[in-house]
Amino acid sequence: MQSLRQFLDRIKPNFQKGGKLHMFESTFEGFETFLFVPNKVTDRGAHIRDATDMKRTMILVVIAAIPTLLFGMWNVGYQHFLATGYEGTFWEAFLFGLSKVLPIIIVTYASGLIVEFAFAQIRGEEINEGFLVTGILIPLITPVTIPLWMVSVGTVFAVIIGKEIFGGTGMNILNPAITARAFMFFAYPARFSGDFVWISGLPEGEGIIDGFSGATPLANAAIGNIEAIPPVMDMIIGTIPGSIGETSFLAILLGALILVITGVGSLKIILSVFAGGMAMGLLLNAFAVSPLMEIPAWHHLVMGGFAFGAVYMATDPVSASRTETGKYIYGFLIGFLAILIRVLNPAFPEGMLLAILFMNVFAPLIDYNVVKANVKRRIKRAEMVGQHAKTMK
Repeated sequence: MQSLRQFLDRIKPNFQKGGKLHMFESTFEGFETFLFVPNKVTDRGAHIRDATDMKRTMILVVIAAIPTLLFGMWNVGYQHFLATGYEGTFWEAFLFGLSKVLPIIIVTYASGLIVEFAFAQIRGEEINEGFLVTGILIPLITPVTIPLWMVSVGTVFAVIIGKEIFGGTGMNILNPAITARAFMFFAYPARFSGDFVWISGLPEGEGIIDGFSGATPLANAAIGNIEAIPPVMDMIIGTIPGSIGETSFLAILLGALILVITGVGSLKIILSVFAGGMAMGLLLNAFAVSPLMEIPAWHHLVMGGFAFGAVYMATDPVSASRTETGKYIYGFLIGFLAILIRVLNPAFPEGMLLAILFMNVFAPLIDYNVVKANVKRRIKRAEMVGQHAKTMK
């Protein structure tokens, strides 16, 4: 690492003001800060010493996503072998999944970083590390059979429309990964629906053994085929068809523990999302008039992308509410709306996506009203103290 540091120090003047490669200063700085801690210090304003910076925060989220990524890779191979009747070993399943998932990750990072670097160069700004997280989350919320060109288009759309037009990292009001998923879902719905879009290497069900169904639990629920929903334990473990990183509740729970322990993810938001989903599920159970409304409320919490959205998407510190009370309101409404959309709109069973995007838009309004209420309460308290002081005199 020392030799690499010396090499960067030697070529750095070429990228600084007055150097022959000054136009690529942002690009060079992006690579340098990715490899090493920046050697800059603040020259004005407040000076705060803290070991946690944006790069460390983003890396912690990536680390928290690794359990779902690794399990998703294995599950891709497992579902493929299950569909074809081949009894592969653990490593055969994992390596098969790795060969299918890795290209999606590479294309996502390549497409997104090209746009990020281009905007940084045009604006003459530093390259932020925000896309480190977006680049790992987009593959996790897509089917393994999605074409790579579609991943690229969706990623570019998310970076430009979901983030850069608002000013870049820290300024976006929408979660970029969810924005990518929403764009791809509505632009190419056939690639996100059907029984076999989740099973890699089997176009249109070719080679499927008799009796195998590639339908996800939500797909079965949406058509009222409640009996075909997998056992709850399978949904908790994750040995079911679905998006790459959304099937295993246990892997997602492990990621949640990492986020909460490190202080990166908000426990208030996560718990309130589950509370909101449970509340709506119980309400629907109480007035059940269809098989879909009869599904036990807690089953919804381990089905589809609910848990993944609650842990990795709803907790995005940029697009979520920032006030402490607002986090409870924000999270509860996400869970509440997600199950409402899922059950009452069978044509769109994965309501988590829309619920998060909807609440991203309303997060600033929630915070505004929370702050306004706090201000009113303090003014009233001050007036009461003043009146009490006058009375004592």
